[in-house]
Amino acid sequence: MARQHPEEPTLAEVKIEEVKAMGKQGLAHPSTKPVLTGGAIGAVVGAVLPVVSWPVGLLAGAAIALYSRVKR
Repeated sequence: MARQHPEEPTLAEVKIEEVKAMGKQGLAHPSTKPVLTGGAIGAVVGAVLPVVSWPVGLLAGAAIALYSRVKR
C-alpha cells in the first residue's frame, strides 16, 4: 500500500514515536496517565470476563487508549 503523502508519517510510526516519548519522559508525558488508566480498566474487565485474562485486557486497554491519543 503506497502512501499518498510521503512526508506524513503513518499511524504506526506516530504510535512508535509516542511510546518512545512516553518511555523517555515517564509520567511527565501527557499520554502516559491516560494509557496507564486504559490499561488498568482493561485489566479489570479482563479479570471479570471469563474468556479474557487480565494481561490480555491490560494490553488491549492500553492499546485502545494509545490509539485514541494518537489518531487525528
